[in-house]
Amino acid sequence: MRTPLKRIRWPGFPASPVDLLRQVGYFALAYVAYRVVRGVVENDGTAAFQHAREVISLERSVHIFVEPAVQTWASGSHTLMAIAGWLYVNAQFTVTVAALLFIYFYRNPVFVTVRNTLLIALGLALIGYYLYPTAPPRFLPEWGFVDSVSDVTGLKMSQSSALFSDFFNPYAAIPSMHIAFALIIGWPLARETKLLLVRALWVLYPLLIAFVIIATGNHFILDTILGVITAALARLLAGWAERAWQTLYKPLTPATSTTG
Repeated sequence: MRTPLKRIRWPGFPASPVDLLRQVGYFALAYVAYRVVRGVVENDGTAAFQHAREVISLERSVHIFVEPAVQTWASGSHTLMAIAGWLYVNAQFTVTVAALLFIYFYRNPVFVTVRNTLLIALGLALIGYYLYPTAPPRFLPEWGFVDSVSDVTGLKMSQSSALFSDFFNPYAAIPSMHIAFALIIGWPLARETKLLLVRALWVLYPLLIAFVIIATGNHFILDTILGVITAALARLLAGWAERAWQTLYKPLTPATSTTG
């Protein structure tokens, strides 16, 4: 059995404030990578729209192109679309960051796994955005899509929007990181809670996000499927990386803390 290494504990912190800053640094580096890729694909709008049409053609060939019908049905209720619109705006950043902070401070033993999975998933997504930039459905009104998020929230989900320019890639439809992030944070939180109702909410959270991203015209069904695959592959790679790290640095790894 490994002997735990002693660490200085700060009140309210699993390790130390420095450790929290290090975790923030990891995500800051990921953001820099995102900005680099964004700058490249923003100048490739022609390819992005062509890829979107290819997605529609593929979905039609396998009879799963139902996104316009879903959006039309959801648009029958202003309340439903308002909830979906605001949830879309907040799910990717606000909910994810809040969940990460909760896991870090209150479920720290699983934090590193969640963090690594998120970062790996983002890395895989950046490859997808670079190789296959794809315009979201809302940019294709000729197929019956509307920008419902802008309509119900008043926020312009576009390249010209100063509010969203730093966090939204206009041609990052494939894969959907909304659904990937929802899976990566939702299911660990479901496992870590003892309250049945809260557990059920986190289990259903990815399904809710899947409905939101399709009903608001921000993703195709194919994007959603590839987002699920991205989350699953990232989890497998994160597990492999953690096992490799423990094998290489087993004598130096604390037994009671996974923050690293």
